[in-house]
Amino acid sequence: MTGARPSVLFVCVHNAGRSQMAAGFLAHLSGGQVEVRSAGSLPGDQVNPSAVAAMAEMDIDISQQTPKVLTTDAVQASDVVITMGCGDSCPIFPGKRYLDWHLEDPAGQGLEAVRPIRDDIKARVQALLVELLPDQSPAPATHR
Repeated sequence: MTGARPSVLFVCVHNAGRSQMAAGFLAHLSGGQVEVRSAGSLPGDQVNPSAVAAMAEMDIDISQQTPKVLTTDAVQASDVVITMGCGDSCPIFPGKRYLDWHLEDPAGQGLEAVRPIRDDIKARVQALLVELLPDQSPAPATHR
C-alpha cells in the first residue's frame, strides 16, 4: 500500500454513475479507513440523478459529488484501480493492482434500472473491503 491506509480509485467513462456509486459505498462502508477517489476518462457534466436517488435509498449522499477527469497523479496515488468500462483510456502503471468490474452503464436509465447496478456495486465493494481490511469489520451498511 502507498500510505498508512489503502487507497482505491474507481474509474468509469463519465464518472457520473458507476464510479460515483462505488466511491460512495466504499467511503461509507470503510468508515474512513480507505482513501477513496473516482474519476472518468471523459467526465460528464453532473452525477446521474438516478444514481444519486438510488444511493439516497441506502442513506448515502452523493448529490454533492462532481465528475472529475482521470489524471495520471490519481492513478499513481492509488493502490487499487478499479475500471468500469473505460477500456484502453485508463493509464496502466507497474505495481498497481487493477480490477475491471463489468457493470451495466446506468446512463440514461431510471431508478428501477439503476437499483440492481447499485446492489451489484455494493456487493463488490463489500468483497473488496474484506481484502483491503482483513483484520477489521467494515462499518455496518445502512438499510431502509
